[in-house]
Amino acid sequence: MRVDIGRICVKIAGKDAGKYCIIVKNVDNNFVIITGPKKLTGIKRKKCNINHLKLLQEKLEIKENCDDIEILNIWEKSGLMTKFGLESKK
Repeated sequence: MRVDIGRICVKIAGKDAGKYCIIVKNVDNNFVIITGPKKLTGIKRKKCNINHLKLLQEKLEIKENCDDIEILNIWEKSGLMTKFGLESKK
């Protein structure tokens, strides 16, 4: 299953369960690369099974493999940090 780059998700399995993340790349039909980024949600960039994610309707406009600093800036500009109760850990 292909999912949109920039789709906001919630991890529903593993040690990061309950945390928000962003899809930055499709690997194959079962896996994607996600990031929080770590400074924002605590999730570092890593490979993740799509079945371990709850896809939300919200999406950030990012390029594939966008770096974490750029993603953090886009989160801040989007206004969605407040909606999800996120605060950057600088």
